[in-house]
Amino acid sequence: MVPHGGGRAMRALAQVLLGRGLLDESQLRAAVAEQQHTGHSLGRILVARGSLTEQQLLEALAVQVGLDVVDLGEAEIDARLALLVPMNTLRKHCVLPFALREGKLLVAMSDPSDVVAIDDVHTITAHDVQPVVARREDILAAIERHAHLTDDIEAMADDLADVQDAGDDLASIQAVTEEAPVVKFVNLLISQAVADGASDIHIEPGERDLRVRYRIDGVLHEVVRSPKTIHSGLVSRLKIMADVDIAERRLPQDGRIGVTTNNRAIDLRFSTLPTVYGEKVVMRVLDKTSVLLELGDLGFLDHNLARFEEAYRKPYGTLLVTGPTGSGKSTTLYAALNVLNEPGVNIITTEDPVEYRLPGISQVQVNPKVGLTFAAALRSILRQDPDIVLVGEMRDRETAQIGIEAALTGHLVLSTLHTNDAPSAITRLTEMGIEPFLVGSAVDCVLAQRLARRVCPRCAERLRPSDELLRAAGYDDDVVAARPELLRAVGCVACSGTGYRGRLALHEVLTVTEDIERLAVARASSEEISRVAVAQGMQTLRQDGLAKVLLGQTTLEEIGRVVA
Repeated sequence: MVPHGGGRAMRALAQVLLGRGLLDESQLRAAVAEQQHTGHSLGRILVARGSLTEQQLLEALAVQVGLDVVDLGEAEIDARLALLVPMNTLRKHCVLPFALREGKLLVAMSDPSDVVAIDDVHTITAHDVQPVVARREDILAAIERHAHLTDDIEAMADDLADVQDAGDDLASIQAVTEEAPVVKFVNLLISQAVADGASDIHIEPGERDLRVRYRIDGVLHEVVRSPKTIHSGLVSRLKIMADVDIAERRLPQDGRIGVTTNNRAIDLRFSTLPTVYGEKVVMRVLDKTSVLLELGDLGFLDHNLARFEEAYRKPYGTLLVTGPTGSGKSTTLYAALNVLNEPGVNIITTEDPVEYRLPGISQVQVNPKVGLTFAAALRSILRQDPDIVLVGEMRDRETAQIGIEAALTGHLVLSTLHTNDAPSAITRLTEMGIEPFLVGSAVDCVLAQRLARRVCPRCAERLRPSDELLRAAGYDDDVVAARPELLRAVGCVACSGTGYRGRLALHEVLTVTEDIERLAVARASSEEISRVAVAQGMQTLRQDGLAKVLLGQTTLEEIGRVVA
């Protein structure tokens, strides 16, 4: 039953839905009756009644009108184009101009048959409009995400335009950095980054504009593009807050910014890098409240937590955490220190930089410019009667040698290394020049770690993968025979259309047994060490990830992205 009344677009949509087998006649008849009574669009009624999913409607609309589908979670959005249309108009029609292509304004729409919305955007912008289809939730989320950041951009551009002509006139630059627009914009960038759960803020000058991106759940997302004229004032304001040289633009600089937003104390690790288009700024967001996490909050499976806990509870020895930059190594070590931090224990750390301030623990900031390296600090720390020593990173032979010797003389030493997996840490130390018998004797445990994104619980869909897919992923025959339901990332307003929200750690815990110690002394390869460790109960990073997929915490696609 294709409706005879109503518009041509409604009839065409009904034909597509029936032809694709997404509806039956009774569902369509009930929806058409409601549409005639309420005047709402047929597609929105079908979604509200549960007859269609948002994604099914999106695909059907695209087929109906022959338009492209865009994923706003992945697309680059030019915020200046969104500024062309008043925010209340964007919200009213649920549309978002986001790019220009061959002179046409690309406008994301959830209902591309809405000619009133298209006419309004055309009238306001004086651009020819090319509709593309996007999820309604994604459009609304993108509108809200850009609204708060774009309100003051034009005002800032006017106020900061003179900075470009000021050259090295510090008086002019400093005067601009105290003006309300730039102060408000900096505060807005930081507070929004914290609210979005960003780990880093990137401020990147281009040839003609300035791009701001947040790293959220390990992935960079563009949040705003603005005129290039605000760059000097913005960077200078941040330099003043970080207490670095405002006049130095030719060399990289590092600093620290402390702010309070929404009653949360936040530290920002500030870094500049001169590029051909100006200074790029990256700020690592360090939320002081997150360091209070307990180990149980870090996503350890019971098996791995027991092995890790056994290691850090020992009175002496070396415990290493390995993984790439940004894999949560420091957070894990701090969580262990929180457990060990008692009045009767002397804990001293040497770090570069000191990311979080821990009460009751003596923390030393490395400063190579004055000769305070990891090795020099560690020598002095060992004269301070420590029980537990945390070394930020064993990045050279001297530091590793002192740390290993400290473990052999009755201290518990915690540190990090950059290796791809736990067994490689053993061979890495010997490659650095540490005697194999010292490595085998001093190292008790190696924890390898990666961060994967958690699947969004609001929009995740259940699926039952094929036996071939399960086997290819690495599941054993028992799991394949059970044919479990797994989750698939979809995307909604709660997760900004990514399908993921938050992160969890994947772990690989290598306990150094007598067999592993003998292999270390014999200079065995990391592959040989890995085979023995797995036989003795070590779960690899991939196995840990696959177990968390079965628990509904993440997806097979995400494990494939994070772990080779």
